[in-house]
Amino acid sequence: MSLTDRISADVKDAMRARESARVSTLRLLLAAIKQREVDERKTLSDADVISVIDKMVRQRRESIAQFDAGNRPDLAAVERAEIAILETYLPQPLPDAEIDAAIDEALASARAAGAAGPALMGKVMGVLKPKLAGRADMAAVSSRVKSRL
Repeated sequence: MSLTDRISADVKDAMRARESARVSTLRLLLAAIKQREVDERKTLSDADVISVIDKMVRQRRESIAQFDAGNRPDLAAVERAEIAILETYLPQPLPDAEIDAAIDEALASARAAGAAGPALMGKVMGVLKPKLAGRADMAAVSSRVKSRL
């Protein structure tokens, strides 16, 4: 069963259980998935769906920061609840030790290929993104790579 099929089944289950917050969040997720499928004219793989979910989680985290700054804890709580629902579809996050090991490995392979300076950052992130997407915050990974250069 693909991830999209699982989300669709969970929408139906949430509708039966009358969980309106879960239904609305999952419908937004399905709409984002369908929109990307239409834009790219292809059926999304599970990895592509994970990237859509990751983007939606990032958007909600940014919204929470804005709502907290604007003294709107009610709206921030709604966003946190949506994040909790969306994160159930993401793979387990990698521990810091595994992320550091992947960074070290990518740095070694990029340096062996002869990259240096700003090109090194691009090579390293190009190697890390497919490995860590959905399992680590790529902005945090990027800052870790910059600190090691």
